[in-house]
Amino acid sequence: MIPTLTAGSLLLRPFTMGDAPIVQLLVGDKRVSRYLLHVPYPYPDGAAETWIATHHKQFVENAGVTFAICTAVDGILRGAIGLELEPTQYRATMGYWIGFENWGRGIASVASKAVIGFGFDTLGLNRIMAEHLAANPASGRVMVKAGMQYEGRLRQHVFKDERFEDALTYAIVRQDCRPVNIPL
Repeated sequence: MIPTLTAGSLLLRPFTMGDAPIVQLLVGDKRVSRYLLHVPYPYPDGAAETWIATHHKQFVENAGVTFAICTAVDGILRGAIGLELEPTQYRATMGYWIGFENWGRGIASVASKAVIGFGFDTLGLNRIMAEHLAANPASGRVMVKAGMQYEGRLRQHVFKDERFEDALTYAIVRQDCRPVNIPL
C-alpha cells in the first residue's frame, strides 16, 4: 500500500478516484500543462481516472510511487509528486506538478525534499534525478532547494506543443545528503 508522508504543512498521500475531478481541473489548466513533459493539452476527459488507476499497480510492481500533495490542515489537493523507479540501478526520476493558484508558495520544494528523503531512507535509492523544460526556470529553483545539483542541458530533448524543447537535468545522490561512513 502506498504510504502517507507528512512534510511541514503538507500531507503526501495516495490518490483516490475522488481526486480525479480536481486533477482534471488543475492539470487541464494550460498554465500548468505547458510545462509538463508528458501531459497533453487539452487534458482529455477520463485521463485523470486512467492515470490514478495506474498508481497501485505501479507501486506493487516496484516501478514507481505517486503521491497527492495536500495541505494538511484542510486536505485540499494542491498537486502531485512521484518517483519513477529503476530498482536494479537504485535510482529514480522524480516528477511533480502544482496547481497554478499554488505556485510560488514553496509547496513543490517541501514535497520534493520529503520524497527525496523517502526515496533514500525507505526505498534504498542511491540517485534521484529530475528534469524540467528550459522555459520553466522556477522548476529548476525547486530542484536546487531540494538539494539537487544541475547536471546539464538536453538539447531538443522533448517534443511539446509541436516544437522541440530543451530539458535541464538535476540530480542528488545519497552521499550528498547523508554522512558517508568509511570503516577505518
